[in-house]
Amino acid sequence: MKELISKKVDKMQPSGIRAFFDLVLGMKDVISLGVGEPDFVTPWPIREAGIYSLEQGFTSYTSNKGLYKLRLGLSRYLEIRHGLKYSPDDEMLITVGVSEGLDLALRAVINPGDKVLIPIPSYVSYGPVTELAGGVPIYIDTRPDGFKLTTKTLKKYLEKKPKAIILNYPTNPTGVSYTRKELSEFNKILLKHKVLCIVDEVYGDLTYDFEHTPFATLPGARNNTVYLDGFSKSYAMTGWRIGFACGPKEIIAAMTKIHQYTIMCVPITSQMAACEALVSGRKSVEEMKREYKRRRELVVSGLNDLGLICSKPEGAFYAFPSLKKIGMKSMQFSKELLQKQKVAVVPGTAFGCDYDDYIRISYASSLENLKEALSRMREFLKGI
Repeated sequence: MKELISKKVDKMQPSGIRAFFDLVLGMKDVISLGVGEPDFVTPWPIREAGIYSLEQGFTSYTSNKGLYKLRLGLSRYLEIRHGLKYSPDDEMLITVGVSEGLDLALRAVINPGDKVLIPIPSYVSYGPVTELAGGVPIYIDTRPDGFKLTTKTLKKYLEKKPKAIILNYPTNPTGVSYTRKELSEFNKILLKHKVLCIVDEVYGDLTYDFEHTPFATLPGARNNTVYLDGFSKSYAMTGWRIGFACGPKEIIAAMTKIHQYTIMCVPITSQMAACEALVSGRKSVEEMKREYKRRRELVVSGLNDLGLICSKPEGAFYAFPSLKKIGMKSMQFSKELLQKQKVAVVPGTAFGCDYDDYIRISYASSLENLKEALSRMREFLKGI
């Protein structure tokens, strides 16, 4: 039957995160620092809104674009919080998480052979989804500059004539983010060279040391940006699968065409819950953010004490420590740590084949779990 499989899909590698965590299934007493999911439960008022919507009988399809109530609420929220003005009628689409939004954006704008710049290490889906859309991913290794894209490097890669760039910040897996000044320099270059910016800002609310700047707020950027965001990370709503895309009406219309033929619409229960999140969720977001910041201090300090050199993440809830002083490659380290001490982390190769000297650790876990995991890692390293 293999001859029936698309060649494009056949050559695609499974997610490095999911492939590794198949090993975790069935193991007892494992402390998982791998999957990028908040350990908090969705705040009660948001859950209650979802439950109440079912009790009221809201079980139908919605508009392909999403509930107008939600789009209008998002439009008002973005304007009040960031000064961003998007029409809920034709510049906004509700998606099944940011993952669908990214897929739709790429398929809406990419022609076969178009090049897309992807700073790496990056989230596992960026390259494969670009290829599925018919594009050619051009990876930019950010390691020489502390995992940050620089204007010098960006200018160099623009010589390859890309159509778009996927920019994610705060970044999964490193936690790196960018100031408004840094982003402004990127924006000037992208506008000059007419390169579309597809920006994944799902961790934007979890920026610790300075204010997050949405890319579309930069001068002239709004009409050259597809802005992707969602409720999964900041509101602890991963299982609700709800995100949104904002951008020029022509691109949103094209994305909506694909969405209506493949997904049709996001489940109405999730959309009703998201409406409540916009109304009452900010306090919970800030509380969770403060807790993640506490955990960041513990994890980064603990990793460095163990000889796993790690810079301090500026956002999200990941650390990306180096194994160079240990002298082990990421897959071997991760497998042996899991087998011997029952701590699960993600090999760096999941985020780019050249990152075999790194692992990703999620600190979206309780302080008690994190302290115990660091203790187990210390015991593991003693035995090497």
